[in-house]
Amino acid sequence: MRLTVLGCAGSFPGPESPCSAYLVEAEDFRLLVDFGPGSLSTLQRYAGLHAPDAILLTHLHCDHFLDAASYVVVRRYAPDGPYPPLPVYAPAGAPDRIAAVYGQEDSTVEDVYQFYALQPGTFPIGPFTVTVDRVLHPVETYGVRLEHGGRVLCYSSDTAPCEALLRLAQNADVFLCEASYLDGVDNPPDLHLTGREAGEAAAKAHVGRLLLTHLVDAWGSEAQTVASAAAAYAGPLEVVRPGASYDI
Repeated sequence: MRLTVLGCAGSFPGPESPCSAYLVEAEDFRLLVDFGPGSLSTLQRYAGLHAPDAILLTHLHCDHFLDAASYVVVRRYAPDGPYPPLPVYAPAGAPDRIAAVYGQEDSTVEDVYQFYALQPGTFPIGPFTVTVDRVLHPVETYGVRLEHGGRVLCYSSDTAPCEALLRLAQNADVFLCEASYLDGVDNPPDLHLTGREAGEAAAKAHVGRLLLTHLVDAWGSEAQTVASAAAAYAGPLEVVRPGASYDI
């Protein structure tokens, strides 16, 4: 598998990154995991406008799905279009939410996307074996485990500490984990992880490598987040950047 980071800013676009979007490739199949604002630009830069073969949206907070509405234009109104419906795996409310963001009264986007409602379990997407489970966040949110060729990538999505996250990450080769909040601060409960909590999850799940994402530049400190994670997890770790690629 190959992971390419298209966007990694937490909660809203940062000065140097769009919001969450990650392209995972295997056997010439490209799965786009989340499609946050600004990532349609980096999709074109690092992969191509029509690169995705399927999309998985972990939840319907704006920073994880908004560019799926912009992408309607790409597939519906291209000079060589319209394109056939693209598979989208997402919480059950995704068709109505994306259509509402797109903004035409009484419109649907089901000519553009073929929707599959997520629920906890394991299923195939292209060459990947995908396992999703509900994690701890204020809306219906799924952490993701992708397996291919004996390798495992786990993506936390947005979550506070929970057992589901540890199950999904167990023995993963790469753990792409959010670290939105600073340690030692009175953070809102049941919403996000700190660097220390991301490191603790990585250590408990015995992952091979920790990739920190979803940091919020406006109220965070990357150096402090990395130090907190490293104090809890002894393995290799780094903060991801747009355009960075990882072979798994």
